[in-house]
Amino acid sequence: MNEIEKPIKRGLLRQKLGKEYYILKRKMDWLFGDKKWATTRQTELFDNNVFQHKSMILRPLKDVDMYLQENKRTNLKIAVSHLDKIIIQPGETFSIWKLVGRPTKQKGYLEGLILNQGKIGKDIGGGLCQLGNLLFWIFAHSPLSITERYRHGFDVFPDINRKVPFGAGATLSYNHIDLQIKNETENTFQLNLWLDQTYLNGSLWSKDKVHQEYEVVERNHQMKQQMWGGYSRHNQIFQIEKEGAFKKEKLLVENHAVMMYNPFLDNKK
Repeated sequence: MNEIEKPIKRGLLRQKLGKEYYILKRKMDWLFGDKKWATTRQTELFDNNVFQHKSMILRPLKDVDMYLQENKRTNLKIAVSHLDKIIIQPGETFSIWKLVGRPTKQKGYLEGLILNQGKIGKDIGGGLCQLGNLLFWIFAHSPLSITERYRHGFDVFPDINRKVPFGAGATLSYNHIDLQIKNETENTFQLNLWLDQTYLNGSLWSKDKVHQEYEVVERNHQMKQQMWGGYSRHNQIFQIEKEGAFKKEKLLVENHAVMMYNPFLDNKK
């Protein structure tokens, strides 16, 4: 039915205490869990390119100061330095936050754009969700298994110049809202990430050639008005794997979000 309850506004104290609780819980999982984490780095890239993608760094958004976008470039550059050239071996799990660590002012991170309960805000290290979105899209076009992924419960900005389907990304918040990938294949993979003047760039490489091809498609997209008066947005993102005549599809994610704008406004500008 795609019914969504009216969002509950949490107090600042409850938000902060809840966040620190989940951060501690995730750190315990890092220390005492049974996952084998990807931590090895290799300077030389593998020979086989699996998939590559790029996204624009500076994207003017309504009611968002451009200095936050400029700061995002700095934040992305620092985070990328911890992920570039990482090897993901068979049986290993790749975690953005396990490798990047907590973004702090002492590490050089700046104020950037964040979303808090559907509202635009700013915080140290803001803007790293663009990295989560890029990596999700890359991994979705590969044999790697997406084992942990989160998405904002709010759709804040209209689809102006959107290059990928709504919800085909991953939101990030240190450290419990993470993007994690497990290599359940016998192949070994490697990430390559970099920034140029305009784009955040990423590519995935493999030690042995990947013979499958992957397509990511959106299905069952709809917008609807909820009983409490607001609008919501829903869709499913599928991965289609092809190898010769063989074809298999898998549901990657299902999105349900409260819309923070009127879906029937004209957004052609």
